[in-house]
Amino acid sequence: MKNNLHAQLKLLREERNLSLDELALKTRIGVGKLQAFETGEEVPSNQTILILSNALEVPASNLVDGLGSK
Repeated sequence: MKNNLHAQLKLLREERNLSLDELALKTRIGVGKLQAFETGEEVPSNQTILILSNALEVPASNLVDGLGSK
């Protein structure tokens, strides 16, 4: 897993104009945990990556491979 997953997660969330609170509601993942993922303090499990990719409406590979939706 690449180190830039955290940056990609934040970029995709911001591109969709979602706040951390809104993403937390969509994923049922706490805001603190989402912040830890976005700062790189924690790495989400594969199952969590799938949950996040579904909420952000992107393939999981976009998070894992660092592909932007630009």
